[in-house]
Amino acid sequence: MDEHQRFMLAALREAEKAAAEGEVPIGCVIVKDGRIISRGRNARERKRNALLHAETVAIDKACRKLGGWRLWQCDLYVTLEPCPMCTGAIINARIPRVFIGAHDPKAGAMGSVVALQDLPFNHKPEVTFGIMEEESSEMLKGFFRTLRAKK
Repeated sequence: MDEHQRFMLAALREAEKAAAEGEVPIGCVIVKDGRIISRGRNARERKRNALLHAETVAIDKACRKLGGWRLWQCDLYVTLEPCPMCTGAIINARIPRVFIGAHDPKAGAMGSVVALQDLPFNHKPEVTFGIMEEESSEMLKGFFRTLRAKK
């Protein structure tokens, strides 16, 4: 298992926790110098707050831990392609590299629907798709299958 898989596996564990809490299973970790410094998972339903996506939770924790808003020395791993809000947060936090599990054809803002990082902002994160893509995708599909079966 390479380091990208190791960090995405940690993000998948956060996604599992989110699912156990009734949230859409999306998880995120932020890494600095080869170590996870923050973790995030969806908390929108539980905390009734539209801003609490896995990425924004992890970015907030990383900023608090490092004592500043610029995360230029960090990598972000997330199980599902970030939405426009989260992509904006990544750009604004100056995160240089983003590693993504699965594409989001409905709301993905780093390549699927739009590639916000390619617009002329002052920061352009490098984006890599497909880290443990099958596992990330299957977790989401399984969650929604179960949800539909309950209805």
